[in-house]
Amino acid sequence: MPDYGDDCASSGVTARLPEIAVWSNQYQERGYTVEIECPEFTSVCPKTGLPDFGTLILKYEPAGLCLELKSFKLYLLEYRNVGIFQENVVNKVLDDVVRATTPVWAQVEGLFKARGGLTTTVTAEYRR
Repeated sequence: MPDYGDDCASSGVTARLPEIAVWSNQYQERGYTVEIECPEFTSVCPKTGLPDFGTLILKYEPAGLCLELKSFKLYLLEYRNVGIFQENVVNKVLDDVVRATTPVWAQVEGLFKARGGLTTTVTAEYRR
């Protein structure tokens, strides 16, 4: 069995990524949902150095702040240079979105392409 020590397991979790910009929500009392899909998401396996491909889906209910899409796109694009496990990608994206926007709730789902005959779906949620 290959060694997946703590260094490998936490790889990428503290990576410095571009800041996610936000703007004031003019309709926060309405309680609506925003869904953003990134069908060409790429990161790097920290053990093998091979690329991981997948679709990331962010759903959230904004409170006082909304994500600015271009900055979020640039943030996600930076993962192509980060060695990080798929489970950590989903949880880090969720943490960073929550930190930037403090939403009512948020969910990040990662649908990763087959590697060695297996696909992976990872879902993480935040509720205030």
